Amino acid sequence: MKFYNSVGPNPRMVRMFMAEKGFTVEKVEVDLRGGENRREPYLKVNPAGQTPALALDDGTVITEITAICEYVDEIKKDTPSLIGDTPAERATTRMWVRRIDLNILEPGANGFRFAEGLKMFESRVHCIPQAADDLKATAREKLVWLDGLMGSKPFVTGDKITLADVLLFAFLDFFKVVGQPLDPANENLAAWFERMKARPSAAA
Repeated sequence: MKFYNSVGPNPRMVRMFMAEKGFTVEKVEVDLRGGENRREPYLKVNPAGQTPALALDDGTVITEITAICEYVDEIKKDTPSLIGDTPAERATTRMWVRRIDLNILEPGANGFRFAEGLKMFESRVHCIPQAADDLKATAREKLVWLDGLMGSKPFVTGDKITLADVLLFAFLDFFKVVGQPLDPANENLAAWFERMKARPSAAA
């Protein structure tokens, strides 16, 4: 089994998830900045030209970050599940993963790609520079919304860390260095962020 790794929040999120699960795998570094992910031989691994990717021993390649994490969660049975132990817990985790992904991470990431990251991404994806500010504003508004729902909960879904926390943390930590820091007025999320930052897996 091989994990095709690179810079960026997507691979970092999966590395952090794997660290939480105590899962180790051989890593192959892909030069994202140099465009290695957009040419052969990497395109044979993932024709979409994105990282990360998990290549299984039977030749199967899993390429979406939540799919990779769910696979790892299912095969690593000797550590607590980060998806959930019951149908209700798993549904709740997946609900929050989708909410966070669509409402915060996608607009925030595209806001970066269309502005600060434009030179890197304009030849790779369809960029809409005039939409960047509105996309960033959308992400900020939804963070305020999430902060209100967090309340005093230690984690996004309640008392236990889940995939939703790992996903959100990896991207908020990335946004912090590309001009989209978390507003400290979001006190519940700011406290949650510091708790996540202190976890050993955050160094993955």
